[in-house]
Amino acid sequence: MKLNFSHIVKILLFSGIFFGFWQPSAKAQDTALPPIVTPSNPPEKVRVNNIYVIGNEKTRKSIILRELDFITDFDYDWNTFLEILIADQQKIYNLRLFTTVEISPLFITEDEVEILITVQERWYIVPSIIFRLADRNFAEWWTNQGRDLSRVNYGLRLSHGNVGGRNEKLRFAGQLGFTRALDLRYNKPYIDKNQKQGLAFRLNFAEQKTIPIRSANNRQVFYTNENEEILRENFLTSLTYTYRRSFYNFHFLTLGYNSTTINPDVLQENPDYFQSENNKLRYLYASYTFRHDRRDNVAYATDGEFLELTATKYGIFFVDELDEVEVSITANRYFKINDKFHFNTGLTANWFLSQTQPYTLVRGIGYNPYFIRGYELNVIEGQQLYTHKNSFRWKFVDWQIDIGKFVPLDQFSVIPIKLYLSANFDHGFVKDRNNIPENARLTNTYLFGYGTGIDLVGLYDAVFRFELSFNNQGESNFFLNIRAPF
Repeated sequence: MKLNFSHIVKILLFSGIFFGFWQPSAKAQDTALPPIVTPSNPPEKVRVNNIYVIGNEKTRKSIILRELDFITDFDYDWNTFLEILIADQQKIYNLRLFTTVEISPLFITEDEVEILITVQERWYIVPSIIFRLADRNFAEWWTNQGRDLSRVNYGLRLSHGNVGGRNEKLRFAGQLGFTRALDLRYNKPYIDKNQKQGLAFRLNFAEQKTIPIRSANNRQVFYTNENEEILRENFLTSLTYTYRRSFYNFHFLTLGYNSTTINPDVLQENPDYFQSENNKLRYLYASYTFRHDRRDNVAYATDGEFLELTATKYGIFFVDELDEVEVSITANRYFKINDKFHFNTGLTANWFLSQTQPYTLVRGIGYNPYFIRGYELNVIEGQQLYTHKNSFRWKFVDWQIDIGKFVPLDQFSVIPIKLYLSANFDHGFVKDRNNIPENARLTNTYLFGYGTGIDLVGLYDAVFRFELSFNNQGESNFFLNIRAPF
């Protein structure tokens, strides 16, 4: 089935409107959080006298109060106030600083309450071992790369999730194996008294002896030279300014520098790797992102909405080596039918303005975060892409396993386990303006995939997905993934 570009746009836009991307969502209580206890005969109006926070041994109280949408000495309609408490409980949990969050209204008169916020902090300093596949996903490594253990990255990572108790994130990683890399990141969400402005910094260096140099038959083609020399070195640094004016809306402005050097052998294999005869690509870039995030759980959402718009200019001041513009949009809606069932739908699109890009900037279905289930083994490269993902899920297991007798740390004494059975349907399209013959089977044509799976959500919101998927090319496979699909 062949569809032209205009047909695909109409299909995806109709799908987005049909599923109600822009409708306001009715917030429902997430079962990851305890229900807010209400009196049997609640008052019509309620006034908050004081707000107390307990359990925050490390976290500053101001970080928690920043998420509250109510104030003291103000009269609220009771039903409205209850909705505010539920939303605030979810916002505090989504800081990812606490394993549990509970907000309790304590009545001291018929229409006056004290608010008690009880939290249990996570374990913030986490040294961990890096042992992960270098490939795009598990199926790529298992099937296309023949389960080659040399394609594994290993090393050490040290993370601090709450430096100074102000929700700063600090991470340092040293990695060997398929990709040797050093990565340093620091994020300070608030640098001003009003807690609206923040800064984030990143420094990264990586080098590889085996790299993808092009795609053929909708698969990545990797290259290693005879002497197993380093083929690519990449240095990146960036500074991001953040602005959070309201609870759910975020603005990000990033200025960065990227330098990539390749071995001359790479240009012999692919003369268009950098679109020039030079073996070095250097550029400044700037990007702006607007994000609206009203998900009940940022790791595995079952209710709410998410919208993100990004525009990036590659090449600033000096544009001899690169002059490019990229625009992307992600719009997801999460419908909670009841405690057991929910439906998620998400639209993603990405555009490059130029006809071709350096291979280090190539996008397409198969590269994170763009995918269609059933096509995990493929990369479908082009200058424009559109995907529409859908999942209907049934939660059939919701356990809290108490291991406090064996683990003395409160942060790990209870292991939550949730299992969801999912039915999935994704579809999309990649526009390749260059019409590369060896990739023509899947580019410029309508693609869809469907199947079923089981999602496991565990401790600290870790997600594992086990899916059996089929696509419209008559192919099927079993896929393992370690994050929510959207």
